[in-house]
Amino acid sequence: MNQSLLPSRTGTSCFAQLTQQQVQKLQNFIYKRVINQEDAEDILQQTFVEALRAEGRFMQQSKPETWLCGIALNLIRNHFRKMYRRPLHVEFEEQLAHAEPSQDICGHIESYRDLERAVEAIAVLPAVMRYTLEVTVETEGSYQEAADALGVPIGTVRSRLSRARTQLRDYLPEGFRA
Repeated sequence: MNQSLLPSRTGTSCFAQLTQQQVQKLQNFIYKRVINQEDAEDILQQTFVEALRAEGRFMQQSKPETWLCGIALNLIRNHFRKMYRRPLHVEFEEQLAHAEPSQDICGHIESYRDLERAVEAIAVLPAVMRYTLEVTVETEGSYQEAADALGVPIGTVRSRLSRARTQLRDYLPEGFRA
């Protein structure tokens, strides 16, 4: 990791005392949740900027790396909220409208049909499984956060998602499940 990402303040800053291992844990925490490496690096840098801005409010009731992970998680949530506000389907439709005649339109049609099949498969799931799946996606795949949001044990979330996967595999054609 680039050393310039580490806070470089002097004095009693608890963030200046972070070890490379602690920073690596924070980086892994972010990369696990944000697949795009450039976005993850931006969020890592924003985390340090926000932490330095709010350093005076850090009450040291937790470890600095725990506090940084909390800041990072808020930034990650904001990142995904911005992404979900963008009308991705419009971009896809625009792409189809401006497609070159030489592009494989059959591939686009097949992708659209696959999407329709997936939506149909999810629609036939029992309501409790659909809702569990929805909450898990909203909590960025965190089973524990989904369990907390649903007010059920984490094992219940795992069980519902496992049954949902099985039903989706059974519903979808063999070639679709690649």
